[in-house]
Amino acid sequence: MTFALILPVLAFPAIDPIIVQIGPFAIRWYALAYISGLILGWRYMLRLTGDLPLREVQVMGEDGKATTVREPIVSRLAVDDFLVWATIGVVLGGRLGYVLFYKPGFYFDNPLNILTVWQGGMSFHGGLLGVCVATLLFCRKRDIPLFTFADMLGCTAPIGLFFGRIANFINGELFGRAADVPWAMVFPHGGPMARHPSQIYEAVLEGLVLFVVMAVLWRRPGLRARPGFLAGVFFIGYGAARITAEFFREPDAYLGFLFQGATMGQLLSLPMIAVGLWLIWRANRAGKAGA
Repeated sequence: MTFALILPVLAFPAIDPIIVQIGPFAIRWYALAYISGLILGWRYMLRLTGDLPLREVQVMGEDGKATTVREPIVSRLAVDDFLVWATIGVVLGGRLGYVLFYKPGFYFDNPLNILTVWQGGMSFHGGLLGVCVATLLFCRKRDIPLFTFADMLGCTAPIGLFFGRIANFINGELFGRAADVPWAMVFPHGGPMARHPSQIYEAVLEGLVLFVVMAVLWRRPGLRARPGFLAGVFFIGYGAARITAEFFREPDAYLGFLFQGATMGQLLSLPMIAVGLWLIWRANRAGKAGA
């Protein structure tokens, strides 16, 4: 008899992934998580604009005359407009990242399945790349300070990460490794063994903890005055949290353990930490040069 059968475990809360369904149309918790993360993140970014320095811009009035006004270097209107760009970057990048990083063989053989986003299968690292591309293009188009905008996104991203991991838990996917801790659970698709609820670990580390850290650092004017510093902290913070959580998370069955026993999530997080260190180094150097 295995330990999973003799130790008391928590029952997995079997929540229907579909919130409501009308005919062929269904609203899923997975989709609601992404929508909630984007909307709450958008509202939070609007709040952050109030802490930014002001600049003078020319605004055309209804009479055709230009008027000089002062507004934050990232305006509320710019944040409103970026919501669409962010949505496209998250969805396209997240899905393509999952296809290319995790199951390229399957999707190359079944290309139509790439479109079945509602069945799950999104990569954070792919979504991050998608948002980075969207951010670069958006800031160039709107003449917005790139690294200041990146700092705001770094403070906002943990909101979406939290809701995304909760959705993973509801779907019973991305579960943890076998465990004998009192809060271990038997997941519907994880076999008879009790496992770590690693989705909750990630929701706490990548979502709640990282959000609090970023919020505290944002309140320090000296750090806001070093564009790119907070974005670097986010990259390092997420990378460290993901690498830690992966020690409790079951590797993807179609990948298993990779180089030196590391998982794909850990390997993809190493470049994030490197980029984060570079961003902090660049921000500190620029701050000293401007002092």
